[in-house]
Amino acid sequence: MENGTLTRAMALAAAACMVVGAMWCAKGAAAETYYVANDGSDDGDGQSPATAWQTLTQVNGAELEAGDQVLFRRGDEWRGQLRACSGDESGHVTYGAYGSGAKPLLLGSIEKNRREDWVDEGGNVWATAEVAPTGRQVLPNPSFSEDASGWNLHYEGGASASGWRDTTDYDSEPAGYRVKCAGSGENGSHIQLYTSPFHIDVGTLYRLEFRAMAGAPFSVSMPHLMKSGPPWTSYAAGTPLPQRAIQTSWQGYVHFYQAGVTADDARLTFFLGGRLPAGATFHLDSLGFTECVGQGALPCDVGNIIFDGEASCGVKVWNESDLDAQGEYWYDEDRHVLKLYSEACPAEQYSDIECALRAHIISQSNARYVTYENLSLKYGAAHGVGGGSTHHIIVRDCDFAYIGGGDQRGGDHTVRYGNGVEFWGTAHDNLVERCRLWEVYDAALTNQSGGPNTPQYNIRYVNNVIWNCEYSFEYWNRPERSETHHIYFENNTCVNAGHGWGHAQRPDPSGRHLCFYTSPARISDFYVRNNIFFEATRNAFYAPGWSKEAIDALVMDHNCWYQASGDMVLFKDHAYPMARFETYQSDWAKEPHSIVATPHFADAEEGDYRLAQESACIDAGADIGLGADFEGRPVPHGAAPDIGAYEYARE
Repeated sequence: MENGTLTRAMALAAAACMVVGAMWCAKGAAAETYYVANDGSDDGDGQSPATAWQTLTQVNGAELEAGDQVLFRRGDEWRGQLRACSGDESGHVTYGAYGSGAKPLLLGSIEKNRREDWVDEGGNVWATAEVAPTGRQVLPNPSFSEDASGWNLHYEGGASASGWRDTTDYDSEPAGYRVKCAGSGENGSHIQLYTSPFHIDVGTLYRLEFRAMAGAPFSVSMPHLMKSGPPWTSYAAGTPLPQRAIQTSWQGYVHFYQAGVTADDARLTFFLGGRLPAGATFHLDSLGFTECVGQGALPCDVGNIIFDGEASCGVKVWNESDLDAQGEYWYDEDRHVLKLYSEACPAEQYSDIECALRAHIISQSNARYVTYENLSLKYGAAHGVGGGSTHHIIVRDCDFAYIGGGDQRGGDHTVRYGNGVEFWGTAHDNLVERCRLWEVYDAALTNQSGGPNTPQYNIRYVNNVIWNCEYSFEYWNRPERSETHHIYFENNTCVNAGHGWGHAQRPDPSGRHLCFYTSPARISDFYVRNNIFFEATRNAFYAPGWSKEAIDALVMDHNCWYQASGDMVLFKDHAYPMARFETYQSDWAKEPHSIVATPHFADAEEGDYRLAQESACIDAGADIGLGADFEGRPVPHGAAPDIGAYEYARE
């Protein structure tokens, strides 16, 4: 069979996958329905609009079961992070909407619109106010005053270490704690220094401070606030944690955590494995973990500032000394404040200032059997929906805008990140359909993994509309022991890759629709069909590290391509501008029914990417078993299915 040719068997397989997706929603009637509204009360039972809950804190703390629904009132908005609760094979936990009007808005940002939010530091530089730690100390035995109780050392995986209360080399009397590494291991978990359990309250901001030094310099992430037992989940709302350099003399370190849960079994864990060199020592002293008071704290990196209702965005710089133009900003990781260059007080210069925090708007690590539908997610500097090890996730009829831009590693300043929907690590039986995604710093949609032995399969992206994202779809899976199969990217409309807010300020500006980085994992049954790929600043299809065997495994056909300049398709040793598309088809025996043509949208200037009457995409698609398009119109709505997310609206 010629690669890329659609057969009846393929069509039946795609239809079967659609049936499975429908079953995910149909199984398990809702056991309970809970309502959430801005004028609700967390003292209510949430089981009717009249007794609706009010906050995400209440939603995140609810003990939801399979089949339960949490419905947010349309027209309302919430700030913070929604933490997904899993269902099971009998039914999904669903997060959706009720009422009429605009989709419920989940914001991953903090607003800084008041004059008192800003402190004039001179030279047209304005800083956000610091939040003071004035609450109770919650760490057990933070000063090692009598012994080392409350602290534990664990090693595994071939690593070896010892730890003890140190009364000879400390920062403050009477003692510190010393870890001596005999063998570092390969992973951070191979050597862990952690506290005994303590209590935290959801939504509370905590300030960690400590002093440390090492016998040899090394870098390590700030300690994890996490559950003290299986499944060892994170208890902090903001991710990821920044890296810090431990020097050979005593240095001070500060980090803020916002608790995502109320729990009695929280702990702080230093993951030292693979970091602390063999033969070196790690010294720790002068710790404090205290509650903070005050509003509007910026506990983690600000990855974007959205001004004046999306009229413009801030420009992130990496050194305070670089602040010299209106709208430039710098995030101080030590003080956890933002500094903004503005010729007047920012609250007077701008009508609205949204500071996007480096945290997923919806966190779904280890989640399964969850549906998100009819929600709008905006202004988060990590992922819109993110988390590793997921299965049976549905993201349907949701909007994602102005996502990403956070400093991924903290202190590194080489990688900013943030995707609309990301399935990281082990992922299977997931579906994203009928979503709109725009102004995303990295990829609108992606499944990816760094191993070590990761399966990704039965993941479908169907009938989505994507524009002004750096990448429309990004994929990679490593290493060779990993495996990817039955991935479907079909009937999506992808426009203007690399035209978004972050492109000009990226350290690596690119702009690609299909961005397939080096991916040595075994691959099969990877379908890219019936999509529109219109204009990209760099490449429409990019796979520089892929072998011929891997590219041959891609089943690609019935796509519409258009890119007026540059190399539209770029492999390691092969580049094809749009004028050489037929050569690309011939060289790779791929896409026999795909076309190169302007798709002709109804009104692209106004963001209307439905097909116009003269579009070559009409009746040019393959029948892969879709029942309806983005708007619910039957497929096909003419002689044959159309290419893209919309069927042409014939009268």
